[in-house]
Amino acid sequence: MNSPSRRTADAALAALASARFARALTLCTVGMAFLAFALRSTIGWPGLLGILGTLVILAAASITVKRHELEWHGLLTISLLVFVGWSALSVLWSDYQWVTVGAVAYQMAFAFLGAYIALTRDLIQIVRAFGDVLRVILAASLLLEIMSGIILDTPFAFLGISGTLADGGPIQGLLGTRNQLGLVALIAIVTFFVETQTRSISRSMGLASIALAAAMIVFSRSPVILGTVVIVALAALALIGLRRLDPATRRVWQFVLLGTSAMTLLILFAARGGVIELLNAGSEFEFRYSLWRDILEVSSARTLEGFGWVGYWRQDIPPFIGIDQFAAPHETALNAFVDVLLQLGIVGLFSFLALVGLAFVRSWLLAATKRSFVFVWPALMLVALIIVSAAESSILVEFGWFTLVICALKASQNLSWRERLPLPQG
Repeated sequence: MNSPSRRTADAALAALASARFARALTLCTVGMAFLAFALRSTIGWPGLLGILGTLVILAAASITVKRHELEWHGLLTISLLVFVGWSALSVLWSDYQWVTVGAVAYQMAFAFLGAYIALTRDLIQIVRAFGDVLRVILAASLLLEIMSGIILDTPFAFLGISGTLADGGPIQGLLGTRNQLGLVALIAIVTFFVETQTRSISRSMGLASIALAAAMIVFSRSPVILGTVVIVALAALALIGLRRLDPATRRVWQFVLLGTSAMTLLILFAARGGVIELLNAGSEFEFRYSLWRDILEVSSARTLEGFGWVGYWRQDIPPFIGIDQFAAPHETALNAFVDVLLQLGIVGLFSFLALVGLAFVRSWLLAATKRSFVFVWPALMLVALIIVSAAESSILVEFGWFTLVICALKASQNLSWRERLPLPQG
């Protein structure tokens, strides 16, 4: 007869191996990733790190219990391992080693949680988890903005909410800045659209959710996000069109689309002044350009290896203390690629480009060829994250990095050269 302690242990193991536990842990993890700023603002770094550490422990325990049921073949993309590995190696030459150790651990924790979700959940389950969490976050953000900007008419400074909803924005919600709120709302629109198309939610719920996310984008008044919305919408239309073609015709149109996209980028670059003025982003762009120029000048001292991974900037250590001379201190380079160059050098930048490039190409091919519409989600997620990376470093930390890892691993799992290798015997 089993002892009470043995029965308790068996029940705990059964819970860790259950689908219900995986779903609950996924919802908590997605919520933590997207609410990291709000958690830091309310309970501080110790509270956020405590939550993150607990989730990592639970995910590790779940994987350990379910290790014989999971299929790792082709999951861990080499480009992700190289980028994370180079970030870890930067501890060796960093002038702020303990900061780099902490930043690498923070980066790896989010990557591990992303890998856990990619490993244990199907893509449709991931989309539904994102949808459930983002509906709550956007609704809570809107409620707080109404409280701050209309009912109480006072800013909620501890959350970064300026209370300008009555004036038409810009609003920040629970994300800290208008660009971050706009990006999360755009991610939400894509998620709600895919949920509606796959009939994961009712049409009325889908339309209401999309309307909420669209309103948040409008009130964020972010020129960066407005431009990104146009590009994501065009990408969605292109994917929908490609999915309706036969394989031979689709291949031709893929090349046509690639050439058209390259030509459009060249034209936009040549006419960038007019585009910036059209988006009313002149002063914002001038500020960013000045920051990037200073960063590139500082980066020339360590072009190959960078200064060491730090993730969010620390204003109390060089070289960030020397760069951050502006009136409003900021936590990133406001450009993911410039940030990687500063922190990890040219080697890190090329490994990051390989990670993002391979993830996007794989996701795009899957979205264009797979029958299920759910494969459109990773491709459009990456389009949004990559475009915004030109003006924000969101893709490098917290929810952006977490989403990138999930998309990259799901793409690798379904379209990897290692799928052609024989499975290990025994």
